[in-house]
Amino acid sequence: MSHISSRERARTQRRLRHLGLHTIVIAIGALIIVPIGYGVLGGFKSNQQLSTNPFGLPSPWVVSNYTDVLTSPDFWRQVGNSTFIAIATALIVVATAALAGFVFARFAFRGRELLFTLFTMGLMFPFAVAILPLFVLLRAMGLLDNPLGVILPQAAFALPVTIVILRGFFRTIPGEVEEAATLDGCSAFGFFWRILLPMARPAIATVSVLAVVNSWNNFFLPLVVFNSPEWWTIPVGVQQFSGQYSTDTAKVLAYVIVAMLPALGFYAVAERQLISGLTAGATKG
Repeated sequence: MSHISSRERARTQRRLRHLGLHTIVIAIGALIIVPIGYGVLGGFKSNQQLSTNPFGLPSPWVVSNYTDVLTSPDFWRQVGNSTFIAIATALIVVATAALAGFVFARFAFRGRELLFTLFTMGLMFPFAVAILPLFVLLRAMGLLDNPLGVILPQAAFALPVTIVILRGFFRTIPGEVEEAATLDGCSAFGFFWRILLPMARPAIATVSVLAVVNSWNNFFLPLVVFNSPEWWTIPVGVQQFSGQYSTDTAKVLAYVIVAMLPALGFYAVAERQLISGLTAGATKG
């Protein structure tokens, strides 16, 4: 009887624990889904419907709020700008960090750990603190209203975390693999390019996704660098659109929801690569 009662108590405790976890997950999901659902439905309403029936279904459905955004050349120009800047940033970050991570992981030299510590200190350096000297530097270099004025600083601030991730992954590759490649006549760079990078594909995919996402969501730096609307990115465009149509809440909601779609589409495509990279890193660690 005591065995049965202890099993029942353990089973009850597990059920309560699972119920608590499920409740937390549902609450967090509701906090995310409810505002998005409100924005989607609000974009199909008129301003009068939003004031009289904010949580009900649209009646009638005002599709023109979304079609006006989707047919706007300004919106698609902002999508193109964000895409170009995000891809360029990711390419620079991954290429530079992969080489640096390879050196820090596979070469032993005096001052290596000190130099690596200097890179990791960049993780503790807040971006907002650097915005004023960065603006002065970019102005002196003539990079205001230039995409390089956003791409290069974004790449610089993304390097520390990317180097840390790639160095940790590169160190998990057995030394016997490098020794075998060296015996076959492979140079250090040849080992890096032909063997190490293909083996580190999950980690490369992970840091690439992180670099693209961080660049896409960056608002402060493009706002400071770009004065011309020709180079505005999606976050800046949303802010400017909200200010321009501050009295037309329904149109602003439609613009925000449509502006979210490229990022959501990218997440849907890159989710498997991101999860596999994180899982591979955890397994190897």
